Amino acid sequence: MQPGVRKQTKREGLSANSSQFTLEGEAFRILGGSAHYFRIPRAHWKDRLLKMKACGLNTLTTYVPWNLHEPERGLFTFQGQLDLEVYLRLAAEVGLWVILRPGPYICSEWDLGGLPSWLLRDSNMKLTTTYPGFADAVGSFFDKLILRVASLQYMKGGPIIAVQVENEYGSYAKDDKYMPFIKEALLSRGITELLLTSDNREGLKHGGVNGVLKTINFQKLNPQAIQYLDAVQPRRPKLVMEYWAGWFDLWGDLHHIFAAEDMIATVTEILKQGMSINLYMFHGGTNFGFMSGALATPSLRAMVTSYDYDAPLSEVGDYTPKYHLLRDLLSHYHSEKLPERPTPYWRKEYDAVVVYQHLPLWDTLKLIEEPFKSASPLNMENLPVNNGQSYGYTLYETMVTSGGTLNSMNNVRDCALVSLIDRVYIGVLDYKTQELAVPDGKGERSLRLLVENCGKVNYGKALDEQRKGLVGDIVLNNSLLKDFTMYCLDMKPRFINRLAGEHWKSLSHKPTYPGFFQGQLVVDGYPRDSFLKLPGWGKGVVFINEQNLGRHWSIGPQQTLYLPGPWLNKGVNQRITDCGV
Repeated sequence: MQPGVRKQTKREGLSANSSQFTLEGEAFRILGGSAHYFRIPRAHWKDRLLKMKACGLNTLTTYVPWNLHEPERGLFTFQGQLDLEVYLRLAAEVGLWVILRPGPYICSEWDLGGLPSWLLRDSNMKLTTTYPGFADAVGSFFDKLILRVASLQYMKGGPIIAVQVENEYGSYAKDDKYMPFIKEALLSRGITELLLTSDNREGLKHGGVNGVLKTINFQKLNPQAIQYLDAVQPRRPKLVMEYWAGWFDLWGDLHHIFAAEDMIATVTEILKQGMSINLYMFHGGTNFGFMSGALATPSLRAMVTSYDYDAPLSEVGDYTPKYHLLRDLLSHYHSEKLPERPTPYWRKEYDAVVVYQHLPLWDTLKLIEEPFKSASPLNMENLPVNNGQSYGYTLYETMVTSGGTLNSMNNVRDCALVSLIDRVYIGVLDYKTQELAVPDGKGERSLRLLVENCGKVNYGKALDEQRKGLVGDIVLNNSLLKDFTMYCLDMKPRFINRLAGEHWKSLSHKPTYPGFFQGQLVVDGYPRDSFLKLPGWGKGVVFINEQNLGRHWSIGPQQTLYLPGPWLNKGVNQRITDCGV
């Protein structure tokens, strides 16, 4: 039985009332794979799903990122790249069931675990609890989201066979009323399919809720963990909701590789034991824009732009050895021959982009909406623009009358380029470097701190502490600096478009950092996927045709940015690189 090919008699959805799942009363094993619509260019959605189906999987799992769907409080978007309904219907069209994971917290190495930054405008905010400010916001989001997906449930003829209640809450478990609240928030808005939770071994102790199936997450099969799941949930089907088929990368770290042979050995054993499985990730995709998350300990360590994850299907949708081994294994769990593998997309190596113009950041400040003045610095989220600033950079400017020792008091989140108005570069303040020497000068001078938000933590106990920018006072010679002018540099498309009308300087002039650099990519023929390599560049962000490809940083391990063909035009394509250092 497949989505769209249903019995017309009385339906019975996915059930977990015995030691194995049943669908329409018949034994059913979930062979799932995670692929997130928000990490895949929309034009490639169907390709990735067809490759999933051809691998022998029968179920798609996807998170729903609240922070993309409600970027400003009360401003919802479910169109274009975020058209979840289209994505779910495509899954049904290619023959995949769906397990929907609506959060509201998703982790997923995604900025703030998918929670919108504007929640942090409330200084008392307690995320993932029944704190009224959070609970009310969740209710508003679910009002919009569930309205769109309820009709796509199995019992209404759609592909959704199960819905996850929150995500990994056993790792937090700070409010015993919270999980019942989320469960009821789903049920009261029309969710009728099987509900489940998802936790690691330790989280199983605290993350469940009555009447909801517990599932487990891991990479290495631990018999004790399975025995524990059996003990707390006897005579129920076992689902590995996240079998980690690879791992994520951090800036300045090594690239993670999980051997294909080790992956397939574990998957083989999971299936031999009669369990269901979901591969996280089957296809990772890309953290486009500023959406990469971070880890909090020992100090902030940011995720790279690529979410390749060493998954069976690569970042750009290529088949890997893992894919071929997995397809061979899963073919033994189907009575019919698997569909043919879709033909791989052509990629193209374009001629080098010639960067020919630059524009100092300071020359663009006049394009920014009215800067905000305050006696003390405000964090990004509390700037009075668009319900606060969520991503990008904030420029803090104040006057000083002497040189001396500048101390951040560990209030920089996350990295600040410090300079004087006469463009004297002083240095960088971050978690490790909290003091800089300001050179002496005559009279009153403007001190500038360009603060970069490197990504909000997506997992752990520090979610409530993810305000960015300057989160407190800074001092010069032990005296508080006061009277700041603050500029929001969130690098949204409207601002990037405005740059076109500015007087760009030829690179025959010595460029000024930080700044913008402009070049052209010429595409002959049909635009194809490619990669952008930036040898000799330091750190920044790349835009092409208004699309933010994501962050780049020479420290690696990521050395290229994925450049989707659907985002290119035949002929001239404008590329702008924002380079911080």
